[in-house]
Amino acid sequence: MGGTMLALHGGAGTIPEGSITDEEAEAYHRGLAACLRAGHAVLARGGSALDAVTAAVMALEDDPLFNAGRGAVLTTDGRPEMDAAIMDGADRAAGAVAGILGPRNPVLAARTVMEKSPHVMLIGEGALRFCREHGLFFMPETYFLTDRRIAALDAELARRASGAADNRSDADRHGTVGAVARDARGNLAAATSTGGMTGKMPGRVGDTPVIGAGTFADNATCAVSATGHGEYFIRWAAAHDISARMAYRGETLEAAAQTVSEALAARGGSGGLIAVDAAGNVALPFNSGGMYRGTIGPDGVPRTGIWREALRPGDP
Repeated sequence: MGGTMLALHGGAGTIPEGSITDEEAEAYHRGLAACLRAGHAVLARGGSALDAVTAAVMALEDDPLFNAGRGAVLTTDGRPEMDAAIMDGADRAAGAVAGILGPRNPVLAARTVMEKSPHVMLIGEGALRFCREHGLFFMPETYFLTDRRIAALDAELARRASGAADNRSDADRHGTVGAVARDARGNLAAATSTGGMTGKMPGRVGDTPVIGAGTFADNATCAVSATGHGEYFIRWAAAHDISARMAYRGETLEAAAQTVSEALAARGGSGGLIAVDAAGNVALPFNSGGMYRGTIGPDGVPRTGIWREALRPGDP
């Protein structure tokens, strides 16, 4: 039924080009490639798209370079609050969690909601109780904290106190990780995970766990995972809009994804997204300074990018 394909992102609006060292850039390329390989390993042994995006996002959550799981950004209270979602394109089954702190891999919490509950989204303490009841692995709060995120929050709170203009890059404000995949049987899936925005209000929920905004999958059209200023992606139902354009207007994945990305930019919504369609085509548009992103196909070669350069191949 065609070849496999997996794409992932590690956040849009990255550090401005030229402001990070070659060594730092290489660390991001290595991290993205490792996470691509984690998802591809599932597809290469005949596994499902759902399992592949789960594996890829878990790897991203475990890497403190990215804003999800360990290394998630902090609220004004100095604590991480994480959101995640997953969706199966075969039957539109979906699960999501919001405002949680404890499960090592929030994407597994979202998947457990999808598979073990009658609901789509659980939040806060109720979500944590559900995760404990189903045996998810928890970590102490200190596991998720990193010096980089603590410093970022301190700088943002100091800026607000001084009344200085907000000159942060998009990446300093927000970031997200996600993956989309097509398996050998033609099934699609999407998964997304995030710590949200640095200095966000406690209890703030972005687009990541909102099905149709930051995460969506339908075998008939596409699978989408978004990253950026979540309030805009929610208000314009960005992920579903791509699917709807394909279903009702007959647009290609590339055209639909690009149109939605440009429309968000025109309204002030910075960010990007990754998407794959039923034929295995991939779209990776972003309207910000860059997006950590990558793809891996049947050849097992990870291809990664940060700014607007062509994706560069790594070792298979």
